[in-house]
Amino acid sequence: MKVNIGDLLRSLGHEVLDVGAFNENPSDYPDFADAVGRAVVDKKAERGVLICGSGVGASVAANKFQASAPACATTLIRRIKAWSTTTSTCWCWGSRVVGVMRRKAGEKRFWARNSPLEERHVRRLAKVKAIEAKYCGGGKVAKA
Repeated sequence: MKVNIGDLLRSLGHEVLDVGAFNENPSDYPDFADAVGRAVVDKKAERGVLICGSGVGASVAANKFQASAPACATTLIRRIKAWSTTTSTCWCWGSRVVGVMRRKAGEKRFWARNSPLEERHVRRLAKVKAIEAKYCGGGKVAKA
């Protein structure tokens, strides 16, 4: 899946920074969420793509980075909404739940996004930031 997405992005004219995995050995998605999130935060990458079995674990881990605002893009509606209603800079794919053709369609839209968000979505995202500031001290990790 990673190879296919990388090839597609290169064909669309994007430079690809590959932060892993580099072999077939079992690996842990938090390690890659950390690497991708750090690349986005440090502005080494404009956007990121994470892959795990369902897309959910990678999304949860990447969400710890304020600048990444990940979207779990395992269905067409999720890809459309992430693209048109959020400032998501990181997509999390589920290798077990998203087919090749769906990935290609989703990636083309995600990487082509350049239109501003509608006012209602800007308003809603501001409310999410307010919740984050109130309950998480401005960071992504809630204190128990």
